[in-house]
Amino acid sequence: MDERGLTYRDYAAFARQTPEQIARECEAEAFRASGPGGQGVNTTDSAVRMRHVPTGIVVVSRERHSQLQNRRLCAEKILEVCRRRARPPRPRKKTRVSAAQKRRRLEAKRARAQIKKTRRRVEGE
Repeated sequence: MDERGLTYRDYAAFARQTPEQIARECEAEAFRASGPGGQGVNTTDSAVRMRHVPTGIVVVSRERHSQLQNRRLCAEKILEVCRRRARPPRPRKKTRVSAAQKRRRLEAKRARAQIKKTRRRVEGE
């Protein structure tokens, strides 16, 4: 379970959706991309930051010059994150505690008991 209380089954349901369905559940924000690209980068709001409201997944796309293409890429990135989170957790295999480990635990308990025993009031005074 994650911070929103979603399980891998919830993410699996989102992973079965199309990019268009995912995009409808998102809040998108366009901004100017930074980095190389010259004047074209500095003048167009082509980069897109998209937040999938139900899951809280936030992705950014600034690969293309077109805002529309970057929106599609964001939706696909959100789908990819959902697919990754949709994998069920691996079942835990029970392991036995080794004899050496049991011995070390008992020795540590005895040592701690000795320390506490020395803190007691002395009898007969």
